[in-house]
Amino acid sequence: MWGTVGNDILIALVLFGAVPLVVNAYQYLLIGAVRWRNHYGGVGPYLPRVAILVPAWNEAAVLGATIDRLMNLDYPLDRLRLYVVDDASTDNTPTLMAAKAAEYPGSVYHLRREKGGEGKAHTLNHGLAVILGEDWMEALLIMDADVIYRTDSLRKMTRHLADDRVGAVTAYIKEGSRPSRTLTRFIEYEYITAQAAGRRAQNVLGAVACLAGGAQLHSRANLEALGGRIDTSTLAEDTCTTFNTQLAGRRVVFEPNAVALAEEPERIVGLWKQRMRWARGNVHVTSSYRKVWFHPSPVHRLGGLSFGLIWFSIFLLPLTMIVSSASLVVLFFTDLANAQHVFATLWIINALCFIFTTLFTLLIDPSAGRRTWVQGIFFPGVVSLVIIVYACFPVAFHWVVDHFEDVTHWHFTTGQRHAFMLFAYLWVAGCMLAGYVVKKIDDAGGHRTASALLYVVGYGPLLCAISLAAYVKQLRHAEMTWDKTEKSGRVALTE
Repeated sequence: MWGTVGNDILIALVLFGAVPLVVNAYQYLLIGAVRWRNHYGGVGPYLPRVAILVPAWNEAAVLGATIDRLMNLDYPLDRLRLYVVDDASTDNTPTLMAAKAAEYPGSVYHLRREKGGEGKAHTLNHGLAVILGEDWMEALLIMDADVIYRTDSLRKMTRHLADDRVGAVTAYIKEGSRPSRTLTRFIEYEYITAQAAGRRAQNVLGAVACLAGGAQLHSRANLEALGGRIDTSTLAEDTCTTFNTQLAGRRVVFEPNAVALAEEPERIVGLWKQRMRWARGNVHVTSSYRKVWFHPSPVHRLGGLSFGLIWFSIFLLPLTMIVSSASLVVLFFTDLANAQHVFATLWIINALCFIFTTLFTLLIDPSAGRRTWVQGIFFPGVVSLVIIVYACFPVAFHWVVDHFEDVTHWHFTTGQRHAFMLFAYLWVAGCMLAGYVVKKIDDAGGHRTASALLYVVGYGPLLCAISLAAYVKQLRHAEMTWDKTEKSGRVALTE
C-alpha cells in the first residue's frame, strides 16, 4: 500500500512540472477577452503637460538621438519638458546636455548629481524632487536613455489618464537593436510573450505585474499619493511602484499600441547581469507583498487567483523543474513502467502548450514574428525538441533509431537505451545547469560557441538558470548591486 501511495505522490510531483506551461497557456487564452475587457471605453483626447524623466550614467552614446526623437514626438512641444538626471557621469554627457539644452531652450533640462553610483531609484528621486517642486507637471514619463518612442506613442499613453481612476500607463517595449544578433532575436521573441501577450492578459485581469522601466507614465496625483519618491530598498523599484499604485486603488494599464524600442544585451554575460537584477528584485517583491497573494480585495485585483497563479508559475519555475526531474529519476529506479508513462504525459502536455503559445506569439506581433520565428521554435532548445519527439512520437522515434542501427550496424544495448532515458529524465532540471555552462563559455570569450549552443540548450533554460542563481544569491544574502546594461546606440526605429 505504501509503495502505491509513494508512486502516486511521485507521479503527481512529476506532473507538477507541467503546471507553469499550462498556466501560461491559460494566460494566452485570457487574451481573447481583451475585446470585452479593456480600458478603451475610458480614454479620451487628453494632452497633459508631461515631464519626461531620464536617468543617465555615461549615456552620451545614445542620449543625443534619444533627445532629438523625443523633441519630435507627435505631441505639443509646449506641453513637453525633458529632464535628464546625470548620475555623476564621467563621459561627455555634461557637454552633450549643455548643447541639447541650448538647442531646445525651455524644453530640455540637465540635472547633475555630484555623487553617483547609488542606483536608478536614487537618480530618479533626484529628478522627482525638482519636478514635483514645481506646479507645471501634470503627468510624468519615466524612461531609459536608450529607448526610442514611435512618434504617436506618448499621445496613445496619455489618453488613458483622461480617466481619473488610472494612475499609470505602460507601453510595449520591443527589442530594437539593428543589426540583430542571435541573443537579441531571442529577447525580441521573449518580449512578445512577456508584454504583447502577457500584459494584455493582465489588462483583462485588471492586475498588471510591472510597469516597463523604460516606459512608465504616471499621473501627478498618483506620484504624490506614492509619496513623490521611488523605493530605493529594492532592485525592482518599477514593480514596487506598480504594485503600490494598484494597492492604493488606482488602475495600471498596458497600452500595446504605444511602442518603444530599446537596446538589449547581445552577449549572454550582459543578459545574465540584467536578469539577475530583475530576478532578485522579484524575490524581494514576492516576499514584501506576501500578504497580497491570493487575498482578494475590493480595492485591487492583485490578490486574485489567476494573477497569483501567473506570478508564481514563473517565480517557482526552477523549483517545479527540479522537483519534477527528481521525481522522474526516483521512479526510473523504482517503477520504470510508470516512469515511462508519466514522462510521456508530462512532455505531451508541455508540447501541446508549447505549440499553442508559440503559434499565438508569432501571430500577435507579425512583424516581430517574421524576424524571430526561428528563435520561437528553438526557444526550449534542440535537446528538448528531440525529447518532445521521443515522448510524443515513440513509434517514429524508434523507427529512426532502428533505421540508424541498420545503416551504421551500430546496435544500442538495453543499458544504452536506459541511459538515454535517464538523461531525458534528468534534462527536465539539468537544462538549467547546461544554461549556466553556456554562460560560462560566453564569459570566457567563446561568444560564437555560446551563441550556437544557445540553440541546443535553449533560451528558456538559460532564463531559468538565471532565476535559480538569483534564488541562491538571495539565500546567501549576497550584496544587491545595480549592474548597468551597457548601451552603444544600435536601436533603429524600423519594422
